[in-house]
Amino acid sequence: MSYDLMVFDPAAAPRDRTEFLAWYRQQMKDAGDGSATTPALNAWYGDMCRTFPDMDSVELEASDDAGSYMTDYSSTTPHMIYAAFAWSVAEEAYALTRELAIRHQIGFFDVSATDGEILFPA
Repeated sequence: MSYDLMVFDPAAAPRDRTEFLAWYRQQMKDAGDGSATTPALNAWYGDMCRTFPDMDSVELEASDDAGSYMTDYSSTTPHMIYAAFAWSVAEEAYALTRELAIRHQIGFFDVSATDGEILFPA
C-alpha cells in the first residue's frame, strides 16, 4: 500500500464534498499517462520531481539514490495528478504536495486520510 495524494485543476472539480468525491472516482476510472495536463499541474509536477522523482522516468542508477522518495505519478488525467508515495515519507510528501499546490494555485486532496482534506486555492 502507498500513501496517496492528489492535486487537481480547481476549475474542473466541484466544490461540494459529495460531488467532489464522485468526480474523483470518475477521474480515477479515466486515469492514464497524463501527457496532457494543465500548465499549473505540469509546473507542480516539475517541482515535486525535484524531491520525489517519478519512478517511471528516472534512470536505474538515479532511482537507487532516490530510495523511498521514488513516487508513482502514473494515474493522471487532463485535470488531476495522483501521486503514490512510500509511507516512510508520508509527512514530508503531505507537506510538500500541499505547499506546492498552494504555490501553483491548484487543488489538493488527501486521498489516504479517512476524511481527507480537500483544498481549493483561495
